[in-house]
Amino acid sequence: IYRLLLPSQHRFQSTLVVAEHNNETLTPITLNAITAATKLGSDVSCLVAGTNCAKVLSVQQLSKVQGVKKVLVAQHEAYKGLLPEELTPLILATQKQFSFTHICAGASAFGKNLLPRVAAKLDVAPISDIIEIKSPDTFVRTIYAGNALCTIKCNESVKVFTVRGTSFEPAAVEGGSASSEEVSPSAPVGVSEWLEQTLSKSDRPELTSAKVVVSGGRGLKNGENFKLLYDLADKLNAAVGASRAAVDAGYVPNDMQVGQTGKIVAPELYIAVGISGAIQHLAGMKDSKTIVAINKDPEAPIFQVADYGIVADLFKVVPELTEALKK
Repeated sequence: IYRLLLPSQHRFQSTLVVAEHNNETLTPITLNAITAATKLGSDVSCLVAGTNCAKVLSVQQLSKVQGVKKVLVAQHEAYKGLLPEELTPLILATQKQFSFTHICAGASAFGKNLLPRVAAKLDVAPISDIIEIKSPDTFVRTIYAGNALCTIKCNESVKVFTVRGTSFEPAAVEGGSASSEEVSPSAPVGVSEWLEQTLSKSDRPELTSAKVVVSGGRGLKNGENFKLLYDLADKLNAAVGASRAAVDAGYVPNDMQVGQTGKIVAPELYIAVGISGAIQHLAGMKDSKTIVAINKDPEAPIFQVADYGIVADLFKVVPELTEALKK
């Protein structure tokens, strides 16, 4: 009697994770995307595209990340700034060459700008903000500002999706032994050109990767009063965020916005100061490990998700906290 053992369906699955980086180091959300990719039960490859990036730290980092089998490297001046117009044909060519069944990236501005273009060219429907992977073709994402879950059965020939970084632990950066392979760059499209990037310099951690975040809302009354939060954040080595109400009021720039239409954060400690807690804001920070709310309104919705609440005048409490931390 002979029994034929067929390989499982998962053996034929292969996933391409598009790495986000600054041509030197990886952006942290790439590690979260790798963890999500490993849950598909497939071989995981990472694509690093850039200028003269074969020997930079991002490639070296990925080769040691657990779960990554192969690192694909593409180098060309056209990839400067990681413009989606130039990366899209590269990803399409790479997918065709290696027959990837899944293509994913982190649900950052980079991933959300790039992968819908890739999906459109593949004539498949993209899925955004995945928070759970049940099987190679079944995904869970949040809808209605995070208050409802949606399970999606995807029958596309290639599954293209972005993953919410706060829903997956970062992959371990040691213990892996991925091989590295150079892939041929695509011919430049030439419809856009990267000129320069001007970033404000700060000694504080980056908002989406900080372990402590202090955020302010409309209760601060004006932008000058955000100095109260900056002083507190400096004592906590924290990043500073803001609600959409504070951004719309012109108190702070929109790159500080936390929420459904802003940045998604999940720090060890989140301190919400003068934030009422609209559902859109809660969607961006509700996964924080410990949430502290300071608001003079005891009925503010923020207290429903807070682990600790202080019902008091923020202009009195915040300076007192800062002074206490100096001791």
